[in-house]
Amino acid sequence: MKNERWIPVLATLLVLLLLYAFGISQYNNFASTLVLGNLLTDNAFVIIAGVGMTLVILSGGIDLSVGSMIAFVGILIALLVNNAGWHPLAAIAVALVLGTLIGALMGWLIDAFELQPFIVTLAVMFFLRGLAFLLSLESVPINHGFVDGFANFRIPLPGRGSLTASALVMLAVLAIGIVIAHYTRFGTNVYAIGGDKHSAGLLGVPVRGTLVGVYAFSGFTSAMAGVVYTLYTASGYPLAAIGVELDVIAAVVIGGTLLTGGVGFVIGTLLGGLIQGVIQTLIAFDGSLNSWWTKIVIGLLLFIFILLQRLLSRSFGATLARA
Repeated sequence: MKNERWIPVLATLLVLLLLYAFGISQYNNFASTLVLGNLLTDNAFVIIAGVGMTLVILSGGIDLSVGSMIAFVGILIALLVNNAGWHPLAAIAVALVLGTLIGALMGWLIDAFELQPFIVTLAVMFFLRGLAFLLSLESVPINHGFVDGFANFRIPLPGRGSLTASALVMLAVLAIGIVIAHYTRFGTNVYAIGGDKHSAGLLGVPVRGTLVGVYAFSGFTSAMAGVVYTLYTASGYPLAAIGVELDVIAAVVIGGTLLTGGVGFVIGTLLGGLIQGVIQTLIAFDGSLNSWWTKIVIGLLLFIFILLQRLLSRSFGATLARA
């Protein structure tokens, strides 16, 4: 049964390798480190938010506030730096704390009042997006040496590629997520709640504390995604990241995490995010396809992986029945 849990992740890895192999066979320089570095950089904020979303979905929940959090964080940082004269690091610290607190509040509301995560996070999504527009109706550029330094930072790779600061932050958050989910008692509790919340409570799992922690971590990663996105674009914009929450959820599901909770791996979210990036890159290399083909292909892959999850869920159930 434990081996079966790896099937969706392995399927995701296979799809990623096939897409990458197709790109190599069709286009010159697709196998270059330049393309790889760009994949990691361009999809960093989606994967960062996806790490927190993975834990949320593993617990049996959902977080729709991700995109609005990114926009709110961007506007907040831009105004604190430009209008209040703060150093970007101080503004980033405030944004991360606020994101974590908002996430923790969502988790507390969900458990304390037995509310559906969909409703609570939807309300927060509207609240944060409205707050972003309240702070500014227009894009706010950030002019600061730290932002320029972040954008220009590179660790050279063999060939013409490089690892940017955005990619390094993403890899660090990914490593933290893997440790939390798979090597801590907290992570074990998340899986237990996602498997069966009522049974987990009877077994002594601190359900409320765990859910508060899960959504707090999701709030933190969403805010961190907002930080990376803001430094990447050197601006804050209230319309930024509209619909990104769906891209994040798609990355998690394509990465093999079951929407019903209890099954999945954080590393799968990296693969799911990279698949979206490879599809976008293939379309860019082709040059004749509309960018909306990315959404079409992702939709098809999402449908296939949900079917795969359904089949695996039945397999898990049959295995448990025999046991």
